[in-house]
Amino acid sequence: MEALEALEANIGAIFGLSETGRIVCENEPGRPAGPRLFLAGCREGVRAVLRHDVGAETARAIEALVARAAPWFDPWADPDGLEDMLALLGRDAPVESVSRSLIYRLPHALPVAADVRIITGDTGEGLRWLAGLAQTGMPPHLLEAGFLGVGDFWEPWVVALEGDTIAAMAFAARIGPRAAETGVYAFPGFRGRGLAAAVTAAWSSLPELADRPLFYSTQTTNVSSQRVAARLGLPQFGAGIRMT
Repeated sequence: MEALEALEANIGAIFGLSETGRIVCENEPGRPAGPRLFLAGCREGVRAVLRHDVGAETARAIEALVARAAPWFDPWADPDGLEDMLALLGRDAPVESVSRSLIYRLPHALPVAADVRIITGDTGEGLRWLAGLAQTGMPPHLLEAGFLGVGDFWEPWVVALEGDTIAAMAFAARIGPRAAETGVYAFPGFRGRGLAAAVTAAWSSLPELADRPLFYSTQTTNVSSQRVAARLGLPQFGAGIRMT
């Protein structure tokens, strides 16, 4: 898959898109609204998607800027026309937040390097384990991290256990018809030991993901997540900017 095609597949995994290619929602449970503009780039070019409520005149002006933009894949550098895009969005409503991300390709069937017990949600063992968790209730360290119930284990998922304690998990943070993107979390007390990388690698081997290109992305401010990508040797091929 070429870089621009991969970039478009990643966009389709992140967002629910209308027939006209506008952002309707995020591809995650709850279907939040998503950014007003998502700009993504790679060495081959730049792509942008606008939310459904961005005005037609503003959309046309931003699309014209994107069409003239040079290829861009360094999230710490400004892509061509960024200030003008922000100004155009600001005419409709104030721009409340701007965040930048690195986009990595996640190969299938990465080896699991850590010596840890892995449970996957697509097995009988995983289903029994999840049912037991639903019956006993979420442990405190999951509740503190914001995992309030088994519904927060977004399918397909993988967990790493130390004894009976959940140490790390990987899940489908975004999943669309053509691609999927993982979300990864290592719990306090278990960090720095390669467990986030281990569950990410295990997630990449799930059979239900075999026919989809996989991605891993992280904000430029999340250094620990970038270390996971480095530990796995993931190739960074793109960058993104969310404008809300």
